[in-house]
Amino acid sequence: MTSRQLWNAIEILHGGVYFAPDAKARYAEIGLKGYWMGYFASRAAALGTPGPELVVATFQGFAPRLVHRAIPDAWTFADREAVLSARYALARDLLEPVAGAATELAPQLRAVLRGVDWAGKPLAAAHADLPPSPDPVVDFWQSVTALREYRGDCHVAVLTAAGLGGTAANALAAATGWAWFADQREMRGWSEQEWQGAIDGLVTRGWVTPDGQGTDTGRAARNQLEDATDRVVAAGLDREATSRLVTLEARLVEVAREWADAHPALAGRSQRSS
Repeated sequence: MTSRQLWNAIEILHGGVYFAPDAKARYAEIGLKGYWMGYFASRAAALGTPGPELVVATFQGFAPRLVHRAIPDAWTFADREAVLSARYALARDLLEPVAGAATELAPQLRAVLRGVDWAGKPLAAAHADLPPSPDPVVDFWQSVTALREYRGDCHVAVLTAAGLGGTAANALAAATGWAWFADQREMRGWSEQEWQGAIDGLVTRGWVTPDGQGTDTGRAARNQLEDATDRVVAAGLDREATSRLVTLEARLVEVAREWADAHPALAGRSQRSS
């Protein structure tokens, strides 16, 4: 079975594209307006030119109104291929400090994708289905991204099976130390009223206190959600893919560490606080 450390390394190597200082400007050059339009369009472009409800469904965790302010308008401002090209160029520049390692690992990670069961993982499947890049550094990032979204899709399935919608999932993460940001509510676009409603629901489960602090039961439940995600992830990898990832783990962790050393400010935002 693959380790949480491996998936954290994959998260780090993938996530820098969202926090790069020039990300907003890069997407503005092709016509997109504002940070969130660049974020939603670039991440969703693998799906084609999806409408807002498909983005809400596949991304999970973002307030629908935040998505609706960016999608579908993004597709009237920028061509999908231009969005993908800008995203790849951004990733390529960010990976320059580890370009040699990325070139070395690209074919091995691409081979991993052949052993993944994409059923029920739409966002990951869409990324895996994109044409491989002739640039091995970009191809490395494409494979990393498909794997990152694979675990993400598995996690969304676990959250929804547990009866946690986007607001509740974020509120529980914030209460138990799993949140991406200190201002998780604002970053994901939820109103104070919506957030409080989610907390009220979590209080009835005994997972948080009325003031939004995680209980021992809530922390245990959140850990169990991660464990369940690990099991779903493992179930969708065939033996060869699992073996390849286990073999690559130490090298990917090393490369993620090298990348983090080169981009310390971005690395801190590309992984959870816990």
